[in-house]
Amino acid sequence: MEDSGVHFERLTAKARLIPRTRQRMIFWMRRFLQWFFRNRQTGAITIGQTPNLVLWIVIVGSALIWAWHPAGRLGAALEIVVKAAIFVWAVDEVWRGVNPWRRCLGAAVLGYELAAML
Repeated sequence: MEDSGVHFERLTAKARLIPRTRQRMIFWMRRFLQWFFRNRQTGAITIGQTPNLVLWIVIVGSALIWAWHPAGRLGAALEIVVKAAIFVWAVDEVWRGVNPWRRCLGAAVLGYELAAML
């Protein structure tokens, strides 16, 4: 009988460790997410921002290509402008992103654009 009581006590001790481990995991996850999304300039959580001039060039140029389907030199020129602008935007995000999320986003777009060019 004593053995079963000792075994039960060990099980309850392990069961008590699970919530503590979960709390620790939640604490570190929250800390990571705060670090990853926290704007280094304002202290606010920043996931997206108002597009800057370069991103507006990408948006307008892409909309023109999608809606108008320009052919010839004009289409090629518009596509070059859009590709160059998205490249500049991605490098700018990697270089000056306000948090690691924005830097990772810039790196992902930059990697995709470089892979698409090859």
